[in-house]
Amino acid sequence: MTRRLPLQLGTRGSPLALAQARLVRAALAEADADLTAEDAVEIVVVKTTGDRVQDRLLADIGGKGLFTKEIEEGLQAGTLDLAVHSMKDMPTQLPDGLLIAAVLPRADPRDALIARGPRSIGALPRGATVGTASLRRAAQLMAARPDLHVAPLRGNVQTRLRKLEAGEVDATFLAMAGLVRLGLGEVASAPLEPEEMLPAPAQGAIGIECRADDADVLALLARVDHLDTMQRITAERAFLAALDGSCRTPIAALAETAGDRLRLRGLVASPDGRKVERIEAEGSATAAAATGAEAGAQVRQRLGPGFFLA
Repeated sequence: MTRRLPLQLGTRGSPLALAQARLVRAALAEADADLTAEDAVEIVVVKTTGDRVQDRLLADIGGKGLFTKEIEEGLQAGTLDLAVHSMKDMPTQLPDGLLIAAVLPRADPRDALIARGPRSIGALPRGATVGTASLRRAAQLMAARPDLHVAPLRGNVQTRLRKLEAGEVDATFLAMAGLVRLGLGEVASAPLEPEEMLPAPAQGAIGIECRADDADVLALLARVDHLDTMQRITAERAFLAALDGSCRTPIAALAETAGDRLRLRGLVASPDGRKVERIEAEGSATAAAATGAEAGAQVRQRLGPGFFLA
């Protein structure tokens, strides 16, 4: 490395965000001997608007960008060299001059059901209250079980688990990847297969963002980028972008690769779960963006512009 150390790595301050930042720091140290010292990469906690506002749904206060805005301002100002993000929280359009230059190998992308007893959505008692702030999860839940009651539930992983334990809700959903990274995989009643609950685009992937003109950092990140993960989430995020996805439209996507082929499953639903449109697409893994974009365009055409304005 030729740049001045320590590198400043921006992150949110939740236990999960810090665990992910430590994974990034370890990957960087493995890629470059100059970064093996613990203080060579300094983790800088940035409090975002999404972290500060906990009493309203994201769809009501501005969407995914609320978890990235202040961190990206640090990158643009030069006070941060890199930033670590849960890729499912990243808007499809990044600020000018910034890019996701690398992703770590993807963890389990599935959602997990957390409940006292039941191990599947079908086994939840009739009329049970399920807490979630995710329109995607709520829509798929209501499509499968319209008898259930959905209640807003925000907060970090630990906060949501405490609310479940206190009996505020009968069940909730969390990402398997986050639970495993926190050493809490055993609290999952069961991971939900994609046929039961299709995950958020890029769920389970950790992205590293930097300035597009920072040649030193770009060269470093090229050594830690995981190509298979990047191809898969590129297809999923292209699907989301083609639908002009916002936090007000339930959208799910999961891409998988086999050799040089990529298979994408996508879903768009109405918030009440009464309308669910699914699609499957295949293509070359090297053309992941095109496969995702084409699938999204097909779904958009099927549903018509009125669906997204409802």
